[in-house]
Amino acid sequence: MKNLKLLAAFLTCMCAISYAHQSVATQAASPKSIRNIVPLSREWKFIKDPANQSVLPKSNLAWQAVNLPHTWNDKDVEDHIPGYYRGAGWYKKLLKASASWKGKQVYLCFDGANQETEVFLNGKKVGEHAGGYTRFLIPLTGMLNFKGAAENLIAVKVNNRYNENIAPLSADFTFFGGIYRNVSLLVLNPVHFNDDNYGAGGLYVATPAVSAAKASIKVTGQFINNSGRSRMLALRNFIRNPQGKVVSVNTFPLGNAVNGKRISFSHNLPEVTKPVLWSPESPALYTIISNIVDAKTGAILDEVQQRTGFRWFKFDANQGFFLNGRPYKLMGASRHQDFKGMGNAVPPELQVKDVKLLKATGANFLRVAHYPQDQAVLDACDALGILASVEIPVVSEITESAAFTNNAIRMQLEMIFQNYNHPSIVIWAYMNEILLKTKFKDDEKRREVYLENVRRLALALDKVTRRVDPYRYTMMSNHNSISQYKKAGLTSIPMVLGWNLYPGWYGGKVTDIGPILDKLHKEMPNKPFMVTEYGADADPRIHADQPERFDKSVEYAVKYHQIYLNAILDRPFVAGAQAWNFADFSSEDREETMSHINNKGLMTHDRRPKNTYFLYSAYLSPKAYLKIGAGNGETRSGKGAIDGKLAKQHVDVFGNVKKAELFVNGRSIGMKTLKDRTAGWEVPFNNGQNSIKVVSVDRPGIEDQAEVHFKIIPENLKSKAMSFKDIAISVGDPRYYIDDIKGKIWLPDQPYRKGSWGFIGGEMYQMEDHLRQPFGTDKTILNTLSNPIYQTQRIGLKAYRLDVPDGKYEITMHFAELVGSEMTTMLPYNLLARYKKPAAENRIFNIYLDKVRIETELDLPKRFGAARAVSKKTVAIVRNDRGIRLEFEAIAGRPVLNALEVTRLE
Repeated sequence: MKNLKLLAAFLTCMCAISYAHQSVATQAASPKSIRNIVPLSREWKFIKDPANQSVLPKSNLAWQAVNLPHTWNDKDVEDHIPGYYRGAGWYKKLLKASASWKGKQVYLCFDGANQETEVFLNGKKVGEHAGGYTRFLIPLTGMLNFKGAAENLIAVKVNNRYNENIAPLSADFTFFGGIYRNVSLLVLNPVHFNDDNYGAGGLYVATPAVSAAKASIKVTGQFINNSGRSRMLALRNFIRNPQGKVVSVNTFPLGNAVNGKRISFSHNLPEVTKPVLWSPESPALYTIISNIVDAKTGAILDEVQQRTGFRWFKFDANQGFFLNGRPYKLMGASRHQDFKGMGNAVPPELQVKDVKLLKATGANFLRVAHYPQDQAVLDACDALGILASVEIPVVSEITESAAFTNNAIRMQLEMIFQNYNHPSIVIWAYMNEILLKTKFKDDEKRREVYLENVRRLALALDKVTRRVDPYRYTMMSNHNSISQYKKAGLTSIPMVLGWNLYPGWYGGKVTDIGPILDKLHKEMPNKPFMVTEYGADADPRIHADQPERFDKSVEYAVKYHQIYLNAILDRPFVAGAQAWNFADFSSEDREETMSHINNKGLMTHDRRPKNTYFLYSAYLSPKAYLKIGAGNGETRSGKGAIDGKLAKQHVDVFGNVKKAELFVNGRSIGMKTLKDRTAGWEVPFNNGQNSIKVVSVDRPGIEDQAEVHFKIIPENLKSKAMSFKDIAISVGDPRYYIDDIKGKIWLPDQPYRKGSWGFIGGEMYQMEDHLRQPFGTDKTILNTLSNPIYQTQRIGLKAYRLDVPDGKYEITMHFAELVGSEMTTMLPYNLLARYKKPAAENRIFNIYLDKVRIETELDLPKRFGAARAVSKKTVAIVRNDRGIRLEFEAIAGRPVLNALEVTRLE
């Protein structure tokens, strides 16, 4: 009898709700401020805490005023000193509690803090979180001080130290510390969706069955009743189409919600007929508005809005990827979240701009790597039509502990629940190159145990992912060691495999990529796969006439990507490929031409496009495209002809047109047919400003223009047609180097020719392990921002001559001892297994200028140490047509010269 009375009461309440929502069925209106989100990102104080104190440091210390997002590593990762601060830092802020928050549920929301976080309120610890890349909530209900003018002290301790139980343990990127995403206060009614469910929003929208005719919607979630009494509740849902019109309203009973309980629900909404499908070409978004309603009064107690898109997709091992029944090649890039000068504390608007820049190339896929990123990134993918994968940072290695496993599984669940409602996501991933640093290499039995533990963790992550979200695919990305991953039992676990392939960079030849792809398909014919990483360093300051592997030139990177793109696009069984990386990113352990930066990006660290970005636009853009390489405002330099009036230099054009014509200073220099989306001309530049224009022959109206300032160095330094002013030479280097800070261009080295300049004797410096690169070193050089000119040298040279006209000159010789210094950290790529520490070498020599000794017993290792930039200046008076002759006399070892500048003073 009691149950019948409850049922009757509930049906009466539902009728009330039905009547109440009729008036809003067409507008989905709801009262304002049901959810009060209070931004808390301004007016914080910060201090480092190397002592890792357990309590808030004293207030008389030098606290720094900061706003969020904030990282304490924005500067120390960009200097040339190895290492960066990995330790504790404290943040504090005073908060005046509003009287309107009384009786509410209050949460402190962190969108991201790296990587161990402890939160204190008024001196008492109220919560903690492990992991640096997902959102988390700290409940403050019942702990805030509302008395009078009293303020609450929020203190947050963040630590980015190494912790063997928290991924990532090691990786080719920087582990920035700090509260690097926004913080807010979430104030809710006592009855509300459970936002504290893995830091997510409490409501999850799935589209289990979609076709062009109809689409199903399933909403699941959790809510909490903390009102102090049991409540009869209902869930009301509105579906709003892409035009903003409400097309469906429905209400489901939630029953009698017991006080203090978290209650789960799952409901199928009415099918949407003839849905507008979501796709890269037309990213149509529907909105689901869900209310928790008091069944007695019809009052709305909580409301959340989620966007969704109707699409269906599948991977096929032979034919690739299909979306809405159509084949798509998933082409795009991976992305790290940091930005030059900001570290990882990047505002959402710049993150959205990245997605727009990727979309502008014609790309349709973003691999969010190697960790979940700001919600703004995936919001932009939803809105712009970029498909995506997201992964947790289990990279290179694991710790065999229950704590590591539990943290990894929790990270996976946080990632899935927090990003569940993004229609752009088609893949959840969980490991990257996990066997790259396989432990116990000298103990086979112990190594087998380790590999089994890796396999078990992969199984656990894959299982929980499929259980929580049966509608998407799972993936792990592996480095190019097929037999190793197969033997470890890892290739059979995920639904899709990702392969990070670098032939032509970290070993092998660039033309190996096609056969490698064929081998992958042959050995695992039933497993869909993508190429989830590939790339070559492209320092935007370095250019080469004859590009070669590991020269770090933009030109080699273009050649590399052309070959990869052709191989990938020609093979339907390759579901897609993501260039590594969308933009250059911070990697503190790297010693490169640009210290602590991975230069494989299609864009620079501050998001200036490289020629590789233009190449991808030419391959992927659905629109007619034509672009002059290197862009507007470019400065170049090179040798002029004997008369010094013109200098020829190669210019590349990128496009998807068939044929183009190039004009230089208003004059046509010919038509070219584009091959592999590029064409090149040997352009005759005037000294000074030059105008370049390219026009499509077959697509009228498609064109591009660029202005190039060219500085000609006459081949004959005594040319009467052009007086000599200055020259900068990167000795022992076949490349051009553009110093973008000083605006100076360093020319490639050359052997001496009468009337010109160049070296006499010696050889180009090469590392003992020269397979890493053909010349020079990749070690960071201290005391300079221009690594490239110090990383190469002529060793054992006899002299350097410049046949300059008579006059007064300043001569600057640049040196760095390249032998005897060890790399600070070895990245675990295959080729570095061969690495040997170079033996120190005695090096003492004299230098003469026109037979006059200007340096006596110069001992670089002893006086300055290894890998440190040293400059020596002198002044020369040239008379009687003798030019400048620098001579090097060995006393011990072989003399060296890294770079040379000569500037005319009079």
